[in-house]
Amino acid sequence: MFVGGNDTTSTVLEWTFVELMKNPIIMKKSQEEVRRVVGGKSKIEENDIDQMLYLKCVIKECLRLHLPTLLMGPRETISSLKLNEYDIPTKTMVYLNAWAIQNDPKLWKSPEEFIPERFENSNIDFKGCPGMIFGTVSAEYVLASFLYWFDWKLPKTYKSSDDIDMSEIFGLVTSKKEPLHQYLSPFNLFLNVLLHKVVLVVSYLRFFCDPIS
Repeated sequence: MFVGGNDTTSTVLEWTFVELMKNPIIMKKSQEEVRRVVGGKSKIEENDIDQMLYLKCVIKECLRLHLPTLLMGPRETISSLKLNEYDIPTKTMVYLNAWAIQNDPKLWKSPEEFIPERFENSNIDFKGCPGMIFGTVSAEYVLASFLYWFDWKLPKTYKSSDDIDMSEIFGLVTSKKEPLHQYLSPFNLFLNVLLHKVVLVVSYLRFFCDPIS
């Protein structure tokens, strides 16, 4: 369960950052919420995450658009039935195409677009195994921490966010084929001061502790 949860966490974070880098307005809105809720505290607490409603919508939209697994676990029919023109006998193993459900234009408006707002004021939620629940909660905390402590931007090798390769690789989970490269810079004043002190201490130690040539 925990192995599956860890895979879900890393996959969700990977695709969420891809979508945030491709959608700077959503990135800005997410960071503003996180920093407003946390304020000037030195760490994010559990009750802070509960107040980050837009961040939760971002995670849900990522799970909709980039499902960690494309097929749901198998189900076995307990009796024979007829589904449209298909006769399905008893004890048939059935796999549900979760990707098709989450990208069905009959269910979602503009399903190919990343729109976290579709989950605002909505009762839509994702049900899954305990591993996915664990992975989602972990992803919320890690994402909030990343957005709180750092600002993010693409390196100059990307002319624009359209240059981000969206190719997928399929395995235990659906991961990004090519890694996403990003620059980060400290945002929080506390972290800036801390890093400055670390640099001063390192410089001091090098000056006084380096052997005399």
